[in-house]
Amino acid sequence: PVQEMGCGITAGIVSATVGSPLELIMIQQQRKGGSTLDTIKNIANPANIGRGFIGAAVREGLWCCGYLSIPPIVRSNLMTSFPDTFDSQAKARVPAALLGGLFACYLTHPFDTVKTCMQGDIERQKFKGFMETVKVVNGESGFAGFYRGATFRYGRMVIAVGMMDFLQSMIGPLLYPQKFK
Repeated sequence: PVQEMGCGITAGIVSATVGSPLELIMIQQQRKGGSTLDTIKNIANPANIGRGFIGAAVREGLWCCGYLSIPPIVRSNLMTSFPDTFDSQAKARVPAALLGGLFACYLTHPFDTVKTCMQGDIERQKFKGFMETVKVVNGESGFAGFYRGATFRYGRMVIAVGMMDFLQSMIGPLLYPQKFK
């Protein structure tokens, strides 16, 4: 489980190196309008391009762990511990997706909130650095402020985690048959 979870976390952090700047561009274009090229020109400098990266890296690391690592671990444990109830991958997939989605949603949501606040305020008028943004959100809304929209996000993630877990179980043996004998 540690190796599986470490791989999921690492995959997410690496993906944030691409995803975070792209989300910054998207958020800025949503806020200010204009073309994609104009938005890139306006923010493409070292002071801005990494804005929100810490939040994105933690979010992506935990999210990837939640959908790549948690479901196979849970599925395997359920099938081993409760073989009469979970006598197939398909039966164990639903609780595995629920737990993977729970992990992916509720652990990542605060980091996504901070990242989005930072990327929306590229001028740094309200949200300065990572910890300063945490203090502002907490000061304005308390702990609940980090979880706005989390219920909808959880529903979406459970469906996504279930679908990705299913696809992973189908594609994995095709790509690496020696590992699934």
